[in-house]
Amino acid sequence: MRESIKDYINKEVIQIIENTDRSIVDRMVKLNGYLDLLIPRGSASFIEYVRKNATVPIIETGAGNNHIYVNNDADLDMATRIIINAKVQRPAVCNAARKVLIHKDIAEKYLPKLISELKKYGVIIKGDQKVVKIIQDVVLATEEDWDKEYMDLTLAIKIVDSVQEAVEHINKHGTKHSEAIITNSLKDAQYFTQNVDAACTYVNASIRFTDGEQFGFGAEVGISTQKLHARGPMGIKELTTTKYVIFGEGQTREI
Repeated sequence: MRESIKDYINKEVIQIIENTDRSIVDRMVKLNGYLDLLIPRGSASFIEYVRKNATVPIIETGAGNNHIYVNNDADLDMATRIIINAKVQRPAVCNAARKVLIHKDIAEKYLPKLISELKKYGVIIKGDQKVVKIIQDVVLATEEDWDKEYMDLTLAIKIVDSVQEAVEHINKHGTKHSEAIITNSLKDAQYFTQNVDAACTYVNASIRFTDGEQFGFGAEVGISTQKLHARGPMGIKELTTTKYVIFGEGQTREI
C-alpha cells in the first residue's frame, strides 16, 4: 500500500505498528489530538472493549448475529440454497448466517428437508421447543443461543407466527449487520426491509454479499453496524471528510 501511493502523496501516511502488546490498544484509544478515528476489527469482546474505553471517535464493525427468515410463501428450494450458502461457505466470517426463522405454516413441511440438507455439510442444529417437537434429534436452544454469534457450523432455528414476529426477534437479538427474508410477497418484503434495523437487508439473496468488494467499493475497511457517519460496507469514500475552501473578493456578511 505504501509503494502504491508514493508517487502521489507521502507514503508515511500509512503506518503499521508491529508490536502486538494489548497495552498499546489502551494508549491508542485515548490519543485524542493524534488520532481522528479508530475502526476496531476482531472479536465481539475486543470491539466492545474499544467502544467502552475509547475517547477517540470509533466506527463499530464486525459482529454478525445474522438471520434468514423464510416466509410462508417462499420458494423453498431457493431458500435452502441461500441458507446453505450463507451458513456453510465461510461460517466464521461476519456476514455468515447464524440463525434461521421459519414461518409456522411451512415448518412441518420444510424443516425435515432443510435440516437434512444442512446435516450433509456437518451443520449442528439447535432449535426452539417447536422445532424440537418436529425434529426430535435437534438440540434445544437456550435463551443465550439467540444472542450468540456462532463462528462455526452451528445454526439455531426458530419457528415464528408472522413476518412481524420475525422482525421483532431480529431487532431484539441481531447485531444490525445483515438480515434476509425469503418471500414472494412484495408487501412482506417491504415490511421486513423497512422495519428491520440493520446495515443491510436482503430479499431472496444470500447475506454473504455484504462485502465492500462485492458492493463495488474496492478494498474494504470494515462493515459498520452503527448509523453515523458510515453504515454497511466501507471503502475509501467512507473514510473521507469534507474540507471547504472559499475564495472571496472582500465579501462580508450583512445579516
